[in-house]
Amino acid sequence: MALVGVAVLCSLGAWQLRRMAQKEELLARIEARIGAEPTDLPAVEALDPMADQYRPVTVTGALGGEEAPVLTSLQGEGTGYRVVSVMTVADRRILVDLGFAPEADKDRPRLAEQLKVTGNLLWPNETDSWTPPPDLQRNMWFARELSAMATALRTEPVLVVARSIEGAELGTIPIPVDTAGIPNDHYEYAVTWFGLALVWAVMSLVLVGRVRRGVA
Repeated sequence: MALVGVAVLCSLGAWQLRRMAQKEELLARIEARIGAEPTDLPAVEALDPMADQYRPVTVTGALGGEEAPVLTSLQGEGTGYRVVSVMTVADRRILVDLGFAPEADKDRPRLAEQLKVTGNLLWPNETDSWTPPPDLQRNMWFARELSAMATALRTEPVLVVARSIEGAELGTIPIPVDTAGIPNDHYEYAVTWFGLALVWAVMSLVLVGRVRRGVA
């Protein structure tokens, strides 16, 4: 039992180390994709949420003040809103995440005739059964619900998260896409399994020692 228990726990620790290596490789690929050279925005029919997640793009268009503010907070800034705004790009209407605005600036007009946004495409997955529905009367959202926002604001289901904004002072702090929100806890899990294996081994040795002394 001692040998089987140690073997099982060590195998679980080794499996977590392999998972950690795989996750680090995945994160490196995502970071490389995020930082790649931006391209023009493809037609909506050509976009694939899986294949084009994190794709860097540059869009140029106008802001007319239509927004879906998402209640959030930013370290060092306090409570505020993540400003998701409608941008008209040629004959298209898309959504751009302009970044963080303080609570007092929620209703500040953010207008621009010619704005250049460089960022990354994102299809967020931020809702669960605990997420409240948006308060449309107060124009307040509690997550970036792309499909619902696109329907409410009559845009394509396309979201560009700004990394840089040129052409107007909007009073927002861009929050670029990164890998910080993708968990990589496999090292901690591996340490836990190896620690349990050590405890199991020590307890087994103590038990064996007690049995031997009893027999003697």
